[in-house]
Amino acid sequence: MTSIDPALLDRFAAIVGEAHALRAEADTSPYGQEPRGLWTGRTPLVLKPGSVDEVSRILALATETRTPVVPQGGNTGLVGGQVPHAAANEIVVSLSRLNRVREIDPLSNTVTVEAGVVLEALHRAIDAADRMFPLSLASQGSCQIGGNLSSNAGGTAVLAYGNTRELCLGVEVVLPTGEVFDDLRKLKKDNTGYDLKNLFVGAEGTLGIITAAVLKIFPKPRGREVGWAGVASPEAALALFGVATELAGSNLTGFELIGKTPLDFSLRFTDNAVPPLSGEWPWHVLIEISSGRSPEDARSLIETILTEGIEKGFAGDAAIAESLAHANAFWALRENISEAQKPEGASIKHDISVPVASVPEFIARAAVAVEAVSPGARVVCFGHMGDGNLHYNISQPVGADPKAFLDLYRPMNKAVHDIVRDLNGSISAEHGIGQLKRDELLATAPAVGIDLMRRVKAAFDPAGIMNPGKVL
Repeated sequence: MTSIDPALLDRFAAIVGEAHALRAEADTSPYGQEPRGLWTGRTPLVLKPGSVDEVSRILALATETRTPVVPQGGNTGLVGGQVPHAAANEIVVSLSRLNRVREIDPLSNTVTVEAGVVLEALHRAIDAADRMFPLSLASQGSCQIGGNLSSNAGGTAVLAYGNTRELCLGVEVVLPTGEVFDDLRKLKKDNTGYDLKNLFVGAEGTLGIITAAVLKIFPKPRGREVGWAGVASPEAALALFGVATELAGSNLTGFELIGKTPLDFSLRFTDNAVPPLSGEWPWHVLIEISSGRSPEDARSLIETILTEGIEKGFAGDAAIAESLAHANAFWALRENISEAQKPEGASIKHDISVPVASVPEFIARAAVAVEAVSPGARVVCFGHMGDGNLHYNISQPVGADPKAFLDLYRPMNKAVHDIVRDLNGSISAEHGIGQLKRDELLATAPAVGIDLMRRVKAAFDPAGIMNPGKVL
């Protein structure tokens, strides 16, 4: 389609009512802008359905008229999966009005929640029920559960609890035909046929629209401790991870690796930030311990880990947070890194994963590759070392022309991703494919795998209306 007939737009708007159908460019333009400004799209209509029935009627009409639809949650995605194209021939369906927590079941340790619930609001609701939901992201004040599911979001707690797919027990999905797939079950064991929910989790809205889900929740830890260690190298950090895993087991709920450059950025641009250690270290590790037994148990565990790490020479210095505020300050230094990159100029970002044991090798080889592509570029390496996921970002050389640096996006991506593939890793660990990595996925993934994905897409969306041009 090159444009959408105004009469058809009226039919779509009538489903949700004019009050929930945005048409003016001033109202629709925010839905075409993504956080980093890499993609700018346009849409003639943003629909904000308030019920599953309205979503069903929208998609049935879209399939009937072959009108492309772009589902959108909190619009925090970083790969362009939620953004319409510039041709203004796609309708955006915002899930923000589907924002109810339908049920919290403490006995089953589940919550049934609609797609438009903001992650932070879900945290508050679960906290009030004396439970916790472990998915934690820097964007949790605005990202929505539907988007978290559609992108299979990761975050800092994957080490202990898994990513969003592992936290999801059931889904409610509106298919492109308008049919509703109701699979909102609380079962932790269910072997009745194909596990269909996992086709939609991580599909980035290309197979249907997730409208609700049953998610796992957990008892609150009785003790939580956060520590910070300075280490000489990624190899030393990996050795310290081995100590922490052996001593803490499932009580190890966070193990973040942070290079000196990203820490310096965060200290520079975080209000009232204080260096976590007195000395200078080339690498840092943030450790979190959560105990289901007691505060004393958590404290004893982290003290034992850090003491053994220092005695064995894996860590050179360490500190344990002395209060909740101190622990939050440690985490703020980690969470603020991405924002702190912006004042440093243009950046080229990679969201990769490799086997945990290969993290040091990746870091060493990638540093050489980056220098070859852009001499003087600054490596901003940080991430979830405990699950092998690194945010391997490259900031422009000091004083360089931002545009000239960004012109290196493709050669830089290739240099880094070639190493990732050589180590049997993934070029998309937790941000998805969207538009950013679509062509690279198609060029490098196994042909049989791409063919199977195309078959699934064709089976669920024969009219090709769902988020066209994303993933595939």
